[in-house]
Amino acid sequence: MTAVHSPENLVRLVKELLRLDRETEWLELKHNNADPAQIGEYISALSNSAALNGKANTYMLWGIDDSSHDVI
Repeated sequence: MTAVHSPENLVRLVKELLRLDRETEWLELKHNNADPAQIGEYISALSNSAALNGKANTYMLWGIDDSSHDVI
């Protein structure tokens, strides 16, 4: 595992993302989606949004309530 993807850096990244006020074009929070087709659509939409917004990365976090940002 590289330092960029170390557990400490991933925890730091998740905490940083959860400080945002809301989901964005490049951040999706989920806690109850297990449908492969819908997940694929979300990934495609996030990729397109990243390109349109000049972002190098997008994020879909599972186990997070999208309104409260609580870890479920």
